This record gives sequence, C-alpha cells and structure tokens, in this order.
Amino acid sequence: MVGQRKDAEMQRRGVLSFALVCWLAVSAPAAEPQVREAELNRVEVIERVAPTVVAVFAKGGAGGGSGVLISKDGFALTNFHVVSGLGPFMKCGLNDGVLYDAVLVGLDPTGDVALIKLLGREDFPVATLGDSDKLEIGDWTYVMGNPFLLATDFQPTVTYGIVSGTHRYQPPAGTWLEYTDCIQVDTSINPGNSGGPLFNSAGDLVGINGRGSFEKRGRVNSGAGYAISINQIKFFHDQFKAGRVVDHATLGATVTTESDGTVVVNGILETSDVYRRGLRSGDELVSFAGRPVRSVNQFKNILGIYPKDWMLPIVFRHEGERREIHARLRGLHAKTELMPGPRTQPKPRQPMPKKDKDGKPEKTPDLPQTPPADPHAEAMKKAIPEQWKDWFVAKPGFANYRFNQLEQDRVFAPLKGFGDFASAAGSWRLSGQSMAGDKFELTIAVKGVGLEIRDAAFFQQLEDTDPADEPQGTGGFLIAAHQLRLLLQAGAKGFSECHYFGSEPIDGRGELTDVIVTTMGAIETRWFFSRASGLLVGLDSRLLEDAEPCQIRFESWNDFSGRRLPATWRVTSGEKEFATLKVEKADFAGKK
Repeated sequence: MVGQRKDAEMQRRGVLSFALVCWLAVSAPAAEPQVREAELNRVEVIERVAPTVVAVFAKGGAGGGSGVLISKDGFALTNFHVVSGLGPFMKCGLNDGVLYDAVLVGLDPTGDVALIKLLGREDFPVATLGDSDKLEIGDWTYVMGNPFLLATDFQPTVTYGIVSGTHRYQPPAGTWLEYTDCIQVDTSINPGNSGGPLFNSAGDLVGINGRGSFEKRGRVNSGAGYAISINQIKFFHDQFKAGRVVDHATLGATVTTESDGTVVVNGILETSDVYRRGLRSGDELVSFAGRPVRSVNQFKNILGIYPKDWMLPIVFRHEGERREIHARLRGLHAKTELMPGPRTQPKPRQPMPKKDKDGKPEKTPDLPQTPPADPHAEAMKKAIPEQWKDWFVAKPGFANYRFNQLEQDRVFAPLKGFGDFASAAGSWRLSGQSMAGDKFELTIAVKGVGLEIRDAAFFQQLEDTDPADEPQGTGGFLIAAHQLRLLLQAGAKGFSECHYFGSEPIDGRGELTDVIVTTMGAIETRWFFSRASGLLVGLDSRLLEDAEPCQIRFESWNDFSGRRLPATWRVTSGEKEFATLKVEKADFAGKK
C-alpha cells in the first residue's frame, strides 16, 4: 500500500514537472522579446549618459573620485569629500579619452557637495536634471563612476539596482557631512563612486552618490548606499556657481515629539527671526516650506535641504490658533567653523579610527583612495597651463572668488541701462502719494535723508550719527532709501563689502531671484533682482545683526528725466506695512 502511494506521488510529480517544462517552452519565446527590449533600453541609456560621467583625479595622481557634467561650459557636480584634499585645480577624464584641467568653484561641507568646472571646451555633454521627489521605492537606478579609481581609461563603471528608500536621514558621523532627505539604493556604491551620478531608468540625474554602508573589513559594499537628492542640490546650485562655501539652514529652535505624535517647539532663540514673528516654545509645528511635519526626523529632513538665509513659510499652532509666518533661516555653523584658519576651503573633522579584531586601524569609508597604476600619471603631474591661472581667486569665505566676481558683473550689468546716476550728486527729491492718499516727499541727500508724510517729518543724519529706526517701526526706511542711492550711483563700489549670494524665492514665494548682499558698517542689505527682466524688485536692509529688517518691494519702473526709478515702493517691517508709496515726480537737481 505504501509502495503504491509512493508510485502515485512520483507519477504526480512527474506530470507536474512535465507541465512546468511545457509551460516554460511555450512562455519563453513570448517573454524573450520583452527581456531583450529591456536589455537594449538599458544599453541605450548607459551609452547616452556615459559621456557626462567624470573621473576626478588629484593633480599629482594620488586620490580622487567621480563627478557628472551639468552644463555645456563644463560645470560638474561631485562630493565635497572628494575635492577637499585636491587643491584648487585637479584633473578630470571623460570617456572621450581626454584628460581635462578643472578648477574648484563652490563647496558645501555639510551637504557633501562640490561644484567644479572643466576647462578647455564650451560644448561638453550634459546630464539632464531629473526630479528626485518623483522617485519611488523599487524604481531602477544606475550608478556610474570611478570605483576604487579603476577608471584610469576614463570609461565609467556601471552598476544597476533599485531605490530602497527615500527621504532618509544620515546624521554626521564625526564630520560635518549630514545627508538629509537623501536617497537609499541597493545599487552598488563603492569607494571612488563618491561624487558620481545616480541616474533613474530614463537616464535623468536624480542624485549625487556619497555614502555607503560597508563591511568593517575590506570596504565591501553591503547593499545600502546613499545619494544626495538632486532637488536639494538645485536649491544650492546658484550659491555653488557663485564660488561660495555654503551653509545649511537651522530654524533657531529645537523640536520634540509629544506622546500624541505632535511635533512641538521645546526651545527657541529670542534673537531668531521665527521668535520675532511669533513662534514660541510649546507651539506645534504643522508644516515647513509647504511640507507637513509629522516627526522630528521628518522635520530635520525638510530643514536640511535649504540654504542658510532663505526665507520660507512656516505654519504652526499657538494655543490652538493656526498661524502662518515667513521667516529667514539661520546658519547651521559659524563662519569660523566653515573656514578654519587661513585656508580657502574647510577641512572636515575626522573621527578617531576604530580598530579591527587584529588591532589594526580600520579605513574610513568615504576618503579618497590611492589609485592603481595610472597610464596618464605623467600628464596629471604637469603644471596647470598658464592660460588657466586666472580661473582661481582666493578670498576668505569663498571657495573661488573668481566666480563670484563673474556673477556680480552679470547681475549689475542691467543697472547701466537705468541712466546716469553717478552725475546726480545733489539731493534726490521723490514725491507723490501713498496708496492711502497721503502725500509724501522723500529727500535723499549726501549728508542726510528726510521724509514728510501724514503731517509728520522724519530725518536721519548720515554723518557722526548711528543709524536709527526712522520712521520708528519701519526697520530703518530712511537708511534703506540711502542704500538704494548708493547702489544706483556706484554699484558694488558704494559699499565696504559686496558679494553675490546666489538665488532665493523673494519672501519665500514664487520664482527665484538673484541676490546681492552688501554691507556698510553694521548695515547689511539684500538686493533682489528679477532673473527674467534684470530689474531690482526689492531689498531687505538691517541696521544690526538679528534686527528686524526694512523690506521694500518695487514695481513699475518709470523714466524720470532720463533716469529709471521704481514708481511703487511697498515698505514693510516684521510683516507690518508702513506705506505703499507711488512716486510721481523725481528731481535730481537739488543741492548736496
């Protein structure tokens, strides 16, 4: 009986095996074209994007990583930790077999991003920037680059895998490097892949590879790699291009999660913008920059992708009342931290090396490695050609001030078309009426500024007197008006310091504007220029650090006796409007 059952079971299994073979025989021809098509698509994408992948090497050949081109004139993204030890110039190879000179442009020590520029061409191949927020878990991705610095022939290595997680937070591990809102992939990221591109299945650039979780010995990839999202990099791009060493934002407040799951403020700086605009300890955070806040980790992720000094919307509940404010964010680090000593670029703090079971120090996973024998070593040892020597200008606070000078020239160029203000050396008298119907006269002279409005007169002396908040509650409107005169008359030369900040959405809304920052004594002014028209659309002027600024927004630039001036001035401070002034007449012929 038992033998019969065994025979029957074997017969049943045989029938099933035969059926499976038959099914595979029938199905395989149908599946094969789909598999072949997917394979051809992968090959096509890889061939299309490979020319944009950069192999980065130190000028002397000892160290490097990867990168990716994002503009035809040679700007390329990589990691901060890849270039931090290479100096202002480096060598970069592309899969066309050519080794190019490259220069450092901008640095982000916290976000682990750097911008470099390859030199010698204006027609480099360019990667298409994607939208990293559209990535979903399970999406296919490609990692390309120079793992273990093997790409000495400049042909990038390719690995293929899926998105394992999105919006991941990787805290600092003994350095400044903090990965916020990053992308986790099982696509192999190995030492040397740092700074290289993460492409989606369509070949769009969605991230810059940086960290990997490695086995303790041998630096073997464990299947968990992390890439900085391209959407975060977009927020900082114009600051990088300005040759700056950038910083990330902090709120000026700490948060915690309550037992009911709400995220509340448990500490706040009274000098912060958020405090001045009404946020208090115990308030519940609802959303930040338009994204809901449901945990401390999520809040850190959102906050960490924005630059210092951006103004962004914050929604919170104060004693049950829902409120919305727009606040300017503070910096995560002091300037002295980002620029220690006289160096032109920061040096990350490294953790004490751990030891393995044999008592030998373990290698730190993300530092540049010594490359294998390089057939191009002699070429890389050559001095930077004389033609590139002017591409680097050292200045404290900047990775490469040369690029900031270029951006200042670009933004200030339209001012020349506003008319000859340099010859208007006398008093400027602007008159008209406010939107409320009040007549006004604003006099901007060399030695003082005066305003008559609403049967009241205000005056600010400019010599031997500290700047004052006049009219009171405006944040110093009279001083701000004088700053405008200086800008129109002398441009950058009218101030003790001037630099191009980058871009930001004015008032935390709408399109990005170009931002110039000037200082004169303690007075700091942010100037906002439309990227479409080149016109000045506003300014924020602070009398002192952490003071509420005077905010003026300009509209309708008109011609006044051959000189163009804004015809509408909306003056606010601390989100309270002082007046909207409509300029009807401008006289530049007054005495000094």
